[in-house]
Amino acid sequence: MSARPEALGLSSQRLALADRFMQERYVDKGRLKGVSYQVFRRGEIAHTAVMGLADAERGAPLKDDSIFRIYSMTKPITSLAFMMLVEEGKVALDDPVSRYIPSWKNLGVYQSGIDGAYITRPVARPMQIVDLLRHTSGLTYGFQNRTNVDAAYRRAGIGVLGKTVGLDGMIEALADIPLEFSPGEAWNYSVATDVLGYLVGKISGTPFETFLEERIFKPLGMRDTAFIVAPENQSRFTACYVRGPGGITLEDDPTRSPYLSSPKMVSGGGGLVSTLTDYMTFCRMVLNKGELNGARFVSPKTLQLMGANHLPGGKDLSATSVSLFSEATYSGVGFGLGFATTTHAPATLIPGSNGDLWWGGMASTFFWIDPVEDLIVTLMTQMIPSGAYPIRRELRTLVYSAFTESNL
Repeated sequence: MSARPEALGLSSQRLALADRFMQERYVDKGRLKGVSYQVFRRGEIAHTAVMGLADAERGAPLKDDSIFRIYSMTKPITSLAFMMLVEEGKVALDDPVSRYIPSWKNLGVYQSGIDGAYITRPVARPMQIVDLLRHTSGLTYGFQNRTNVDAAYRRAGIGVLGKTVGLDGMIEALADIPLEFSPGEAWNYSVATDVLGYLVGKISGTPFETFLEERIFKPLGMRDTAFIVAPENQSRFTACYVRGPGGITLEDDPTRSPYLSSPKMVSGGGGLVSTLTDYMTFCRMVLNKGELNGARFVSPKTLQLMGANHLPGGKDLSATSVSLFSEATYSGVGFGLGFATTTHAPATLIPGSNGDLWWGGMASTFFWIDPVEDLIVTLMTQMIPSGAYPIRRELRTLVYSAFTESNL
C-alpha cells in the first residue's frame, strides 16, 4: 500500500532531502545509531526511510521491521483501550476513581512532612477518571525530581521501568502517598496511564496485556507490539542508547534486555515494544475515526472526544503544567484523553495544523496525526533522553516542507 509521493501531494525530491538531512546530521556523525520514519498521506504510504544500525555493538543494520522500545507511546494505546470500556458503559469519565480503587478515597494533597508523617489538606473535589486520561489527577512521576512527593515515588519504586513494583503493588503504594495538587487544578505528567492499565484489567475482568492483545493488536495485525520481545523476534530487537555528560553509551543491550522476559510491571504508561509499521497501523485506525480493515474499535464521536483539549478552562499546557518534563512542548498545545493536541498551531513555532494528535517516547520515538492534511508520520530511533536532539521538530519541518498540496 504505497504510492508515488507526487500523487499524494508531496515532493519526492524534498523527501529525499529529508533523508539526506537525517543521514548526514545524525547517523553519519554518530549522534544516532539508526533512524527510521514513515509518511502516510491520503490513504497511502508515501515514504519510508531506514538508515543506520539497529545494534552498533554487533554491526546489525536497522531494518523496516526492527523492534523498538516505544515507552510513552504506549499511553495512547492504553487510553484507547480504556475508552472502549467507556463506550461499553462499564465506566464513565466523571466516575470517582475511588469507586474502583477504594483505598484512594481519602487521598489528600501534600503540604509538608515525610513518609509516614505527611501533613495534607483535603482535595477540592475527588479524583475522576477523566483526570487520569488528561494528567490532571495530582499524581506524578518520581523522575521529575521536583517535590517531596516525587521523592516518595522513587523510594517506593513507582514508575521506574525494570525496577518497579507490580501493578497491584503500585496501586497499594499510591494509597499511602499524597497528591501533588487537587485533581483538576493543574497538569502534571504522571503514572496516571499506568493506573488506567490497572483499571482496564479490573473493570474488564481480563488481564490488561490480554485485553490489548485480543481487542487491539490481533484485530489490527500488530504482530510485533507487546510487553515482551518473543524469542523468535530477538534478532530484530534494537539496542537502546543514552546520551550523557560522557557521550553516547549503551543503555539496554538487546541480548540481555529486561524486555526478553515477562515484566513484573505491565506498564500502560511505557511498557510496550513495537515497530514502525505496527505503530503506523494503530495511527491509521485513529485517523480513520476508529475503524480499519473492516474492524471497528471505537466510534468517530469517541475519537473526537479524545482529540479535544480537556485541560481546565480550555487553556494550553503553558498555563496549566507544573511538570519539569514531558514529551510535549507547551505553547499552543492542549491535552486530550491520551494525546497531546495542537490548539493554536502558530504558537508552537512548528509546522502543523490545529487538531494534530501526537506524542513521543523516552527513547526519542514520535508520531503525529494531522487529520486536516490526512497525514501520519511515525519516527523510530533509540536515544535517551527524548530531548537529546531536536529531531522531532526537524522531522515535522522537513515533512511539511515536502507538501505540494495542502487541504487548507
